[in-house]
Amino acid sequence: MSLLDQLREKNLISDVDVPRAVEALSTAGNRSPLEILVERGFVREEPMMNMLAEEFGLEWVDLTQVEVSPQALASMPHKLVHRRGLMPLARENGTLTVATGDPYDVNALDELQTLTGLQIYPVLASPREIARLIKTHFGVGGETVSALVQEKEGVELLEDVEADDSELAKQAQEASVVKLVNEILLEAINERASDIHIEPEETGLRIRYRIDGILQSQKLPEGIMRFQNAIISRIKIMSRLNIAEKRLPQDGRIKMRVSGREVDVRVSIIPMIHGEGIVMRLLDKGRMVFNLSSVGMMSDIYQTFKVLIDRPHGIVLVTGPTGSGKSTTLYSALNEIKDEATKIITVEDPVEYQQPGISQIQVHSKIGLTFAASLRSILRHDPDVILIGEMRDMETAQSAIQASLTGHLVFSTLHTNDSPSAFTRLIDMGIEPFLVASTVEGIMAQRLVRTICRDCKTEYHHETNDLPVDFPGAKDPGTIKLWKGAGCRACRQSGYRGRTGIHELLVSNDVIKELVVQRVNAGAIRMEAMRMGLITLRQDGWRKVLTGQTTVEEVGRVTAGDLS
Repeated sequence: MSLLDQLREKNLISDVDVPRAVEALSTAGNRSPLEILVERGFVREEPMMNMLAEEFGLEWVDLTQVEVSPQALASMPHKLVHRRGLMPLARENGTLTVATGDPYDVNALDELQTLTGLQIYPVLASPREIARLIKTHFGVGGETVSALVQEKEGVELLEDVEADDSELAKQAQEASVVKLVNEILLEAINERASDIHIEPEETGLRIRYRIDGILQSQKLPEGIMRFQNAIISRIKIMSRLNIAEKRLPQDGRIKMRVSGREVDVRVSIIPMIHGEGIVMRLLDKGRMVFNLSSVGMMSDIYQTFKVLIDRPHGIVLVTGPTGSGKSTTLYSALNEIKDEATKIITVEDPVEYQQPGISQIQVHSKIGLTFAASLRSILRHDPDVILIGEMRDMETAQSAIQASLTGHLVFSTLHTNDSPSAFTRLIDMGIEPFLVASTVEGIMAQRLVRTICRDCKTEYHHETNDLPVDFPGAKDPGTIKLWKGAGCRACRQSGYRGRTGIHELLVSNDVIKELVVQRVNAGAIRMEAMRMGLITLRQDGWRKVLTGQTTVEEVGRVTAGDLS
């Protein structure tokens, strides 16, 4: 009886899907039919694998609950791991326990027994879990380093690359090197990484992904060191940079498409002691959603912020360190007020996300198109709303204030730790205090905190002496509910998956304007704002802890040193 007949008999596939499944399997090539059926959505993986386990008399194993023994890893020929999709689990008394996702592939088990001389005890497991374990224990791109698997590239470059005839360029363009770099990029995108760090060290190469704001090291296959120069050269070629220049920093950009989504990669290369270090910032345009409801504002802060961005003129600032979500908040604000009657122009360096209905200008400092120069020209284009990517200097700040005074609503960002410090930062730039007081309508300070993984979220009781003294209910923790992530496959055992914002919104009023004119320090402005009801970053974080979005530890980490 064929596989499809078995599935139909067990009611695991519908009669309607059978003809389509037959057609899909006829074009599968060398790929496993089990993988095709699950990938196309004809059957669910677990019921099908349970059926096959029963038919073949194999044990079904949940690999998320299995600890792989070092002896098993040492016994396994690497080429069979990648070519046959076999994952060693344990070795005991001359028997090697191996997980397979395809019980029909008996030749793979025979080949393994011949190569190792061990008795093979096969168990059945999810092919996706096997692939995850292979990456964990044998490294990202291990199959390419072994040069054993040839398949279509998963990364499509949207711009032609150019390379000279040098030996280094030829090595970088070899199929195995191209595939290895593609796998590094694919793995980072699939893991939702925002940055890839490739760091040369004396003893080898280190690759780390920044996932949800935290750097995580990646397991690398043996032998990747001899690919180091070729990897760097390949990335340079993709970024249209000079592969021969190894003494000076270089910045470039890669445009590519992955699974139908456009991904922009900003590349920065800096020469270091043991070679060139690379950081790649990934901008996955397909995953970005720009609306204020998705940035994590609590309802009271959202309502106040909405009033601010609906004003006809003035300056609204968003502050915070690099990577705190400032651009996302600003784009979301623009989308909130965008309509046919409003002309919106932005000046950015660089333009990270292209937005329909908004006129965007890319800064080019080398030819004199700076923030300030762009602003002077923008005012002749009759805008209603202007977004300045960042107030970096006095000239830009003066232009922004001039735009505000002539009846425009201006959005921009500043690098300050809290909202009151934005006033003093502008004054330190050389702007007259009375101009700052009369134009800045509101300042939003923000940070990003990791959110608890939904798949392993669990309630727990916190000890009194473990809670920060400013946490609401710290003196009586028995009256509050707290949650944390236990750790699972979806969150890579971290207990967190995704991020949300915590916000501190300061709205200027007559009292605060008077303090700004008097040049008082940020601390005094902060005390006055808190007296009038300012919810600080830390307090907003505690609200998200109490609603089960994040943890006490995460808010404490992100707001360490902040006043409450």
